[in-house]
Amino acid sequence: MRVEPVEIYSDTTNAAVMRHPGRHFPGFLIQGDSLYVLCQRADEVCASIGRGAPGFDTANELRNALWDSLTHYKTVLREHQLPLPFSEAPLT
Repeated sequence: MRVEPVEIYSDTTNAAVMRHPGRHFPGFLIQGDSLYVLCQRADEVCASIGRGAPGFDTANELRNALWDSLTHYKTVLREHQLPLPFSEAPLT
């Protein structure tokens, strides 16, 4: 981990816009728990479309990109012994 200053253009809850050092354009920060919810919603969309139906491949690519981002997020937190901000336990 390192600490560097970032330019914060908006720190609105769940809608932070900031520019990381060395980047030309600002980025949009998605909190880990919000990313997890987006992954779950993407799963629901793919399930509702159904494999082989028009639009499924595009939705599935989006779902895979979100899950890849979440996997990276979880790996980084684990490497730094930080807890996840969400529970992965199945809902009953």
